[in-house]
Amino acid sequence: MCTEELDEIILGGNKVEIVHDFNFLGSRIDDSGTCKGEIVRRLALGRAAVAGLNKIWKDKAISIITKSQLMRVLVFPVVLYGSESWTITKGMRERIDSFELWCWRRLLRVPWTAHRTNISIMEQIKPSLPLEAQILRQQLHFFGHIMRADDSMEKSIMVGMGDGSRKKGRPRARWMDGVKQATGLTLDGLRGTTRSRKDWRMKVMVITRGRTRLNGTR
Repeated sequence: MCTEELDEIILGGNKVEIVHDFNFLGSRIDDSGTCKGEIVRRLALGRAAVAGLNKIWKDKAISIITKSQLMRVLVFPVVLYGSESWTITKGMRERIDSFELWCWRRLLRVPWTAHRTNISIMEQIKPSLPLEAQILRQQLHFFGHIMRADDSMEKSIMVGMGDGSRKKGRPRARWMDGVKQATGLTLDGLRGTTRSRKDWRMKVMVITRGRTRLNGTR
């Protein structure tokens, strides 16, 4: 994404309005080249979805198992939409973890002032995967799909993101950095591993199942 300041854009003889951010296919695109704004927006939409289901969380006739399933199918997809393209920094990962824990506490109707640890909350809910691990799973499946495809613009961009030198100083996190860090593989290693759909799916499953939240809970 180009992040340089533009004076003007002329298209078909007409001047195109230059904006700092806009919505495209349900996702927020901004001129910073980061995903912070979109992640924050998605988490806010997720909180609104949780609040909209408050009657369900209060209903004692509905089991915790059923409520958990509703959280996974009605709330989390709102947050996960478009997450394949997110570049997630440590700070954003902390926000995602905090949002997930807030969701489970809201489901159990446990206020933050209550003396209950996050571990006890997770032991009661028993989620299959942390929300951040679900995002990572979508990203890795998307990466494997693109890498197995014939030469395309998407593949060229991905490979380009993994090659080349970086500027001096602390570089900004890139999407490809997250893939490498999660898999522990170089770009050449990723090229080889993604060739087999079966092998790649198995590797993704192992990686995401072993993923923990930053506070150490699963």
